[in-house]
Amino acid sequence: MIKRTLGASGLEVSAVGLGCMGLSFAYGPAPDKQDAIKLVRSAVELGVTFFDTAEAYGPFTNEELLGEALAPVRNEVVIATKFGFRSGDATAGLDSRPERIRAVAEAALKRLKTDRIDLFYQHRTDPEVPIEDVAGAVKDLILQGKVKHFGLSEAGVQTIRRAHATHPVAALQSEYSLWWREPEAEILPTLEELGIGFVPFSPLGRGFLTGAIDESTTFDSTDFRNTAPRFTPEARKANQVLVGLLGRISLQKHATPAQVALAWLLAQKPWIVPIPGTTKLHRLKENVGATDVDLSKEELREINDAVSAITVEGARYSADRQRLVDR
Repeated sequence: MIKRTLGASGLEVSAVGLGCMGLSFAYGPAPDKQDAIKLVRSAVELGVTFFDTAEAYGPFTNEELLGEALAPVRNEVVIATKFGFRSGDATAGLDSRPERIRAVAEAALKRLKTDRIDLFYQHRTDPEVPIEDVAGAVKDLILQGKVKHFGLSEAGVQTIRRAHATHPVAALQSEYSLWWREPEAEILPTLEELGIGFVPFSPLGRGFLTGAIDESTTFDSTDFRNTAPRFTPEARKANQVLVGLLGRISLQKHATPAQVALAWLLAQKPWIVPIPGTTKLHRLKENVGATDVDLSKEELREINDAVSAITVEGARYSADRQRLVDR
């Protein structure tokens, strides 16, 4: 697989990474652990070198799974994990105190079976802790060799600037896709100015842009999409127009809707690295195959014009989740 560098950091990764959250958290029952390990190792065989996890995914089980799966190839891959929630529980509130950051790093190193964290993100901005203190704590871990690069997730422009002034931010992780283009207004220009890479999560709209979900689809009771306004049956029905657009273009390109959606993201900036997640090998192969789909300037213009004329229905988060976003 082709490689990309996240901004000015020098951190080189595969052009498409693997978001590992769904292997143990958030999208209904987790797959069998050995099946999940097999999927991660298949990703490595397909050329994926960038793996995304967090202490909150589980909590803790996702890091443990990734540590076991990647131990044989540790020096060939880049592992990103995150801190920022009290006790590692995404429902327990925020906690980015420096002492908590240090504790999370030590615990994550053990779970990941490694001596360094390649990319350490603040999972969500903590309004009770100055971002300068957060960046300073990660800087100390970098000086100790326990962390290689500092990242932020769902941070706003002012937070990014303040953090970057204390210690260089290698990457920002936020949602970005054909049905969530909010980062284009302020985030992307700021990242380009500062030399920060961008790692879009949910680049396939939490599965919706693949075409596999419609208004009649039912989700497991533990699937968080049940609480997302964008996934009400009414919103899913209204938003099928976007899936239809991708379907038409994918036929022209002899690709799939998911591959067109990922190829569109890759075409936006050379320092963008999406991290689609999946529990299925055929979807993994499909996502990796997006790097072979080249969209011409005319095709990109056609997609942008068509998408601009579509109003996507429903908020991406419930009100409780949206409060954790720093913009």
